[in-house]
This record gives sequence, C-alpha cells and structure tokens, in this order.
Amino acid sequence: MCGIFGYVGSKNAQEVILEGLKRLEYRGYDSWGIAIVADEIKLNKKVGAIGDLLQTSSLQFPTSNIGIGHTRWATHGGISDTNAHPHLSSDKSFALAQNGIVENYSQLKSALLKKGYKFTTETDTEVIVKLIEDKQITKNSLKEAVRVAFLELHGRNTIIVLTKDNQLIAARNGSPLVVGIKGKEIFFSSDTLSFAPFTDKALIVDNGQMVIVKDSKLELFDIKSGKKIPLKIEKIDFKTSKVDKEGYDHFMLKEIHESPYVLNQIVNHGIDAYLDFAKAIKNAENVYTIGSGTAGVAASQIAFYMRVFGKVRAEAVIGADIYEYYNLLEKNDLIIAPSQSGETADVLEVLEIARQRGVKIASYVNMPGSTMIRLSDFKFLSRAGPEICVMSTKVFTSQIAWGYLISKVVSGKGKIGLENLKKLSIAMDEYLNTESNHENIKKQAKVLAKKKDIFLLGKFQNFNIIKEGMIKMIEGSYIHAHGIPAGDLKHYAITLMERGVPVIVVLSEDVAKDDVINAVNQVKARGALVYGIAPKNHDKFDYFIPVPDTGETSAIMNVIPLQLLAYYMAVERGNNVDKPRNIAKSVTVK
Repeated sequence: MCGIFGYVGSKNAQEVILEGLKRLEYRGYDSWGIAIVADEIKLNKKVGAIGDLLQTSSLQFPTSNIGIGHTRWATHGGISDTNAHPHLSSDKSFALAQNGIVENYSQLKSALLKKGYKFTTETDTEVIVKLIEDKQITKNSLKEAVRVAFLELHGRNTIIVLTKDNQLIAARNGSPLVVGIKGKEIFFSSDTLSFAPFTDKALIVDNGQMVIVKDSKLELFDIKSGKKIPLKIEKIDFKTSKVDKEGYDHFMLKEIHESPYVLNQIVNHGIDAYLDFAKAIKNAENVYTIGSGTAGVAASQIAFYMRVFGKVRAEAVIGADIYEYYNLLEKNDLIIAPSQSGETADVLEVLEIARQRGVKIASYVNMPGSTMIRLSDFKFLSRAGPEICVMSTKVFTSQIAWGYLISKVVSGKGKIGLENLKKLSIAMDEYLNTESNHENIKKQAKVLAKKKDIFLLGKFQNFNIIKEGMIKMIEGSYIHAHGIPAGDLKHYAITLMERGVPVIVVLSEDVAKDDVINAVNQVKARGALVYGIAPKNHDKFDYFIPVPDTGETSAIMNVIPLQLLAYYMAVERGNNVDKPRNIAKSVTVK
C-alpha cells in the first residue's frame, strides 16, 4: 500500500528520495509527496504519478541533505493534494508520513477537537500529527511526544517524522519499516528494494521499535519502555534488484518472460535445503497454506500439490477469512505462506496468532528482510528479482513451482521434481519466445477485450489456474470474469450459458480431461464461444491456444497463456497495465 522513504546523508535528499519513491511505485499509489529541510521544512505534494510532474517541471526544492517522501494509497479521505502526505505540524516544526490505518482515529480526533485542535485534511494521519503536538505540551522532547503518542494508536501503523532541526524519527507497529545504512548515509523505507542502489546493509525494525537519526547517529529504542536497544545490522542480498523494462513495453510482459528464469532459480537451489522442512511437513498434525489475492491462489495450488504428490492432508485458507480456524491451531501444526512482499497485513496477523500458539511457520517470500521471513521457522527466498507490475506473474509461477517441488521432496522424489522443473523451464522459454504464440493470443485478446463477461472452466490441477486467470483478467482489463469448477457447471453456472458467451477452458492430459470435455460439450450446446487452452485441439473449441504438455507440471505451464491473454487484453483496452486502478501490490493494511 503506502510507501515511506527517508534519507539523511551527503547527497541531495530530493534526488535520493525521488529515486526511492520511484522504486516504491510498484506497491500502488494515487498521490505522493516530499518534505525536505532547508532553514525550514518545505513540502511538495501531488496527485497522480511521480513521472507526471517530473516530465513538466522540477520540484524546485533548495539543496538539502535530509528529507522524507511518501506514496499514498487513499484509505481515509479522498485523493487530493491536501490529503497527500507528508503532513506539517501547526507550527511547521515537523512533518509526518504514515503507512497504515489508525483504527481508533475517530475517538482520538473527537478528543483533540474538544481540546481546540483544528483539522485541514480528511485523513487519519493528521490525527497522529495533532496527537504528537498535544503530547509535546507535557513532554521534554519530540522523541518522547512521538513515543507516547504512537502508543495510543490502534491498528497496524508505521510513521516517519522529519524535524526542522534535522532529525528523523520513525516508529513501527505492523506496517513495514527497514533502515539502510552506508557509512553516514541512512535510508528509511517500507522495503529493502527501494534503497538497493545505495546500500546492501540494513536494520530490520521490529514491531514496537522506534528509530532516531540525528547528526548521522542511528539509535534504536523500545517504544513501550523507551529503553535503548542494540543495533543489529544485516547484509541484504540485492543481486537481482535491477528495475528496468529492458526493451519490453511493460513490466508485466517482461516479468512473464522471466518465468523460465525463476524456475531455474528453484532448480539451481537444489533439494538439500528442503529436507528438514519436508520432515516437518510429514510430522505435522495439520498443514495449512495461506495467502491473499494471487498468493491465496498460489497457497491453494501448493496445498493441491501436497495432497496429490506429498500425500499430505493440506488445507488452503485465505488470510483475511480465517477466523474460524484460530481455535483449531495447535503447536503440532504447520502453516506455509507464499508471498511476494512478505508484508501482507491480513496474513501477518494470522501468523502472529499462530506463532503465539506454537504453530510452525514456513514462508516463501520474494522480498529480503520482510516481516514474514522474520516470523518464520523455515525461511525460503524465491529469488525471482523485483516484480514491479502490480499484477503478479513470475512470482506466482515461482510460488506454485516451488510448492510442486516441495511436495515431491516430501514424497521422496525430489530429484524427479527437479528434473521435471528443468524440462518445464525449457518448454516455457521456447513457448514465450515463439512469436506465433503471441500473435495467436493477441488475436483472441482483441475479441475478449470487448466482452462484458468472461467465464473460465477448469478442474483438478487446473482449477486454481483458471482462478488465477480470472484474477489477472479482472485486475488488468476491469472486465467481469468468473472461474468455475468444471464439475460445478451444471449446478449453477449453466444458467448463464447462452449464445456468444465466451468460455475459456484450460485442459490437460490428466485424469480430469474427460470431465472437462463434458463441461465443454454442455456450454457449447448452449451456444457459448469456447476458447481452448490445451496441448491438443478439440472439435468443440471455437478458438484454440496450444500449449505444451509437460505432464505433472502442466498446470504451471498453463498459467503462461492466461497471463499473456490478460496482458494483451489490458493493452487492447488501453489500461494502465503495470498499475491497474484501485489496487496495490503490497497490501499492508487490512
């Protein structure tokens, strides 16, 4: 969601912060702002993309060596320059930016209004500013005012404060915060990727901690007690931190093309690192996989592979909808959480509760230094490289391929799993680099992009795949799409089948093939237009998108044409492919 970036050092703060904010754009935002110190705090806040302003004018800031920046995804208050962060205090002595939601802001605001404080924005963030001002009346320092004010906030929040006397103060509870360090240069951010060009050393700030920088001195404190905490600086692997379209029209297309690379990252990692994890899976009383959005679909596919190949009773749950499981979690259970950012708020909340109950946690994350990794007993990095498009493609492919391999390791056939992923990588690379495949999909996308409703059918290994295809089409094209289990068609969705309705069918040469063809016959009999994604054509397909048959990994291969369809549909409709409206890549608030 929102992105925070702060800098103090020898460079021009405006330039460093702009670079950091641009690297945070993938999280999603609708407005942004920067504050720097030059005799006084100077602000510049705008609605829209950072590039929109940069193409027409400069920020016209004086040179400064300290400042903060923010990308906002609106939650409280409309999208406006006024509501954009950072927010200034009444006396302009400090500016503040926030990532999170103050769940008790209404109560706090009412109390502050009674004391005579006036508000100029609709945001919950301004409540934090006024609350700090109120605490300054009785506290000896701004640091203490920030600390005690932060303790009154409910919900998952991180704030960063810039003072006119050249201090940076940041506090964290839930929403991410990391601090990059390079000599006397210090970088504050919502993720490590944003300061990757500048340093590979970081302090990962935990919940309930506060960081203060003054005169290039970095100090860490416990927010509750106010006591100082020793610094623990970690080295972060940024080998794959390059953010560049590399000649592609959009990051989404580039990242789809990187799918064979991410498969090879899994293959090259081998299976030895998974042996203890596989043993823990087999010994667990219950295995749950968890995620939200696309990661939720990945979690479901991982559970599918665990059941089919690992012979494990694995159950997939959605992060935001797991309340009924809380009382069932036991210390002999295991949770597996795939995530791009490792900062998804509703999943982290579940993992925190599970950890308290003694449940073992395993994570497969793409972002080094993330909260999810730090919560986990078994920590695995996908090493897929930056995924900038808000719509996840290569990381989803990586997640389900990893889940397939883990299930094979659990079954004692890890080497076969590795070999199958090698073959899949080769087949996928050839498929992606064959121009006729793209031309065929572009042709179908032109037609589908004009439809009002799209249905997708799949079963067995392809059920979660059509759900992911549904998500991508909704995200990129803003078209209503509905993924239907092929076996459920006749129980309800058959009422929607009529002449001209587009139905995308994903078919593999597997045990469910005949059942899916039966569903195809039923929709075809009612006049539906059938788009078949399969290794072989079928006489009931109106349009055929061929895809290689890769056996056990067929479902992973089938993801690619669906991703390409969604991409070319979004392009055809003229939508912002890499930044779809209203959604964010890293959902750090509930």
